[in-house]
Amino acid sequence: MTCVNLVFDLQAYKVELWSIWLSGFVLIGLSLYATQRLPSINDHHIGTSKLNKNAIFDSESLGITIFTAPKPFVGSTGTKQAVAVQSWLALSPYVTVVLYSQHPSVVSFAGGFASRVSVDTDIDFSFLGTPFFHSMIAKSRSFASEISVIVDPEIAILSGFISTLNHMYKLDHDWLLVASSQNVSYLPFHLDESLKHRQAHNGKPTKIHETRKTLQKNRHWNHCYPIMAWNNKDMPLHNGVLPPFLYGKGIHNNWLIHEALSSEFRIVFDASWTITSFHLKGDDHPNPALQNSTALDIENRSWEYIGNSYIGEQYGTFLYSEAYSSLLKLLKCNNKYSFFDAKKNIVYPIGNRVAMNLWKNKIVPSWLKENTMNCIDHVKSLNRIIDCSLKDQKKISAPLKLPFSLESLLSITADETKTIVLTVAGYSYKDMMMSWICRLRKLSIENFIVCALDQETYKFSILQGIPVFTDPTAPNDISFDDCHFGTKCFQRVTKVKSRIVLKILKLGYNVLLSDVDTYWFKNPIPLLQSYGPAVLAAQSDEFNKQGPINLPRRLNSGFYHAHSDAQTIAAIEKVVNHAETSGLSEQPSFYDILCGEGGSNRVSDNTCVEPETNLTVYFLDRDLFPNGAYQDLWRGKNVKAECLKKGCFIIHNNWISGRLKKLERQVLSGLWDYDSGTRMCLRNWLRIEL
Repeated sequence: MTCVNLVFDLQAYKVELWSIWLSGFVLIGLSLYATQRLPSINDHHIGTSKLNKNAIFDSESLGITIFTAPKPFVGSTGTKQAVAVQSWLALSPYVTVVLYSQHPSVVSFAGGFASRVSVDTDIDFSFLGTPFFHSMIAKSRSFASEISVIVDPEIAILSGFISTLNHMYKLDHDWLLVASSQNVSYLPFHLDESLKHRQAHNGKPTKIHETRKTLQKNRHWNHCYPIMAWNNKDMPLHNGVLPPFLYGKGIHNNWLIHEALSSEFRIVFDASWTITSFHLKGDDHPNPALQNSTALDIENRSWEYIGNSYIGEQYGTFLYSEAYSSLLKLLKCNNKYSFFDAKKNIVYPIGNRVAMNLWKNKIVPSWLKENTMNCIDHVKSLNRIIDCSLKDQKKISAPLKLPFSLESLLSITADETKTIVLTVAGYSYKDMMMSWICRLRKLSIENFIVCALDQETYKFSILQGIPVFTDPTAPNDISFDDCHFGTKCFQRVTKVKSRIVLKILKLGYNVLLSDVDTYWFKNPIPLLQSYGPAVLAAQSDEFNKQGPINLPRRLNSGFYHAHSDAQTIAAIEKVVNHAETSGLSEQPSFYDILCGEGGSNRVSDNTCVEPETNLTVYFLDRDLFPNGAYQDLWRGKNVKAECLKKGCFIIHNNWISGRLKKLERQVLSGLWDYDSGTRMCLRNWLRIEL
C-alpha cells in the first residue's frame, strides 16, 4: 500500500467517523423531540413526579390521621370496630385515630390507647347522634397531619397502606385516593398488646401473606369505597358545597368522588389493588342508645335514610359509572407502582414524566411488557360493577313523610326532668332557626324540638337532622317576608305556639317556649325550673328602664317556661280559647287572661296571679333576660360583651320590624352561629371552601 493510498484511507475513515457521530446527534435530537411529543402525565391532569421539598417519605414518620364515626362499642359491632382500629394503629407508630362520636362507650374505648386515639364531639350530629359527613370532612381538613384518611369503622387494613400513601405523597400535586375493601365474615387473627404482631386464634404468630391468602380465597368487593385519603394542601376536595349527608348512609362517598373528578382540583386515584383491607361483615345489633324508642325501632331508623334519599335525588348523585371509569387505577406490578388509565390503556410509571403506552411503545422490554399486561388483565377481568345507589334499600313510598309523631319525639328528646325546649318556625326564618339550634348545641342543650309551620321547613329540618314535626292546624299561607310583628300573618302564626304548648303540657312535659330570634348565652333551664310548679316565668317586654315590668300587655309570649301541672294547664287553656276568638296575636291574650285586662291581677311590680287557676306569673329580671328595647343593648358597640357583663341568660331580638332588619342586626352583632353556605354550625376550626 502506498503512502497516498494510506492517506486516502485515513481521510475516508475520518469522514465515516464524522458521519457516524453526526447521525448519532441527529438520532438523539429526534429521540428528544419524539419524547416531548409523547403524551405526558401533565396532559392527563397528573402532577409530575418531582419531589415535594417538604415531603416526608419515611413510612415510619409520615403523619397520617385516620377519621371515622363508630357506632357504640358494644356487642359484635364493638368487637369488629375494635379490631379495625387496632389494625390501623399497627400500620405505623405515626398513625393517629380520631373518633367522631358522642357515645360514652366510644370515649371509654379511646381511653385505652393514650394519645393515639381521641374522641371529637365538635362536629354536627343529628338529634339521633348520627354525625354529618360534610361536617366530618370540614373538621378533618383542620388537622395538621400530612395525610387525612376517612375509613369505615369496620374496615381492617392489613398491608400496602403506608407504602401506597408514601408513593402518592411524592407527587407534586393535590390528590384524592379511594380504595374498596373485600367483605369477610371474620379476621383469622388478632393483634397482641403491642399492636405490632398478628396472632392466630390458637396463639401462634401468623404472617401477613398467609392472612391475605386465607382471606382472598372468596373475595367479595365492597363497592362503595369506604377508604378515602388526601394530602393536606390548600386545594379543596371539590367545587361547591357538600350537602348535609348523614355518615354511613350509602352515597356520600360517591358524591364526593364524583364532584372531585368534575372539579379537577385534584387527581383521583383508585388504590384498591395496592391496599389490602377487609370489611368485617356479620350480624349487626341496633344502636343500644336508641332501643328505648319504640317509634325508632319500628321504623328502623328511616329518618337518616330518608334524608339521604332526598339529598341524592336533589343533587343527581346516581350518575357514578362514568365517574368511576375516569378514575386512574394505582397498581403494583413487578413490585413497582404505576397509574393505569383503563379507558385509554395507558400506564404512567411513577418516577417517569413520560406516559408509556404498552400497546404501542416498542422500547419496553418484552418481559416487562408481558408481566405488566398480565397484571393489568387480571385487574380488568375482576373489574367491579359500581353501584352504591339506594335502589336495593328500603322502599319508601313518600320519601319525606316521616311518621314520627310529637309524642315519639318528646320521648326521645326530653331531659331527665321531662322538660322540652320548643320553637316554632317557618321557612323564611330557617337560617335564624339554625343559628338558634347551633347555639343550643354549643351549650350542650339537646332537649329541643321544632314545630314546622310549612313543608319547606319540615324538609329542610329533616336534612339538618333536627327533631321536627308539623302542626296540621298551622296556616298554610305564611308570607316569606311579611310575617313580622303586627301583621295578620304574625297573628295567625303566634296562635300555633300556645296550642302546641298546651298539647305538650297535657302529655306530661314541662315546656320552655323560645322564639328563634332569642340568643342564648347560657342555659336558663335550671333557673326557670327553680321557680317551682304553678308558676309561669315569662320575659318582660317593658322598655322603660325604671318602674314596674308587668304593666299591661308587657308579657312576652316568645320566651316563657311552663310546668306541666293542673293550674298551668288550666290557665294556658284559657289563653288558647281567648286567642281563638281574638283578632290580635296570642300575646295580648296571655296578659289579659293571666294578669287581667289593664293589669287587674297584678300583685307586685313583677308578678301577677290568675284568680281562677291560682297560677302565678313571674316576669323575669330584664338584666338577665333583656328584650330588644331594654337599655338599647342592640345599639351598643359590643352587644355580647355588655350582656355577659350583666350576666344575661338570653337576649331577645325583638322590638324591630322586618325579617331582613332582624337578621342584619343579629349577624352584625356577632350573635350568629350558623353558616348557610356550608350548612354547618360555625366553629373556630371551620375552613369555608368556595
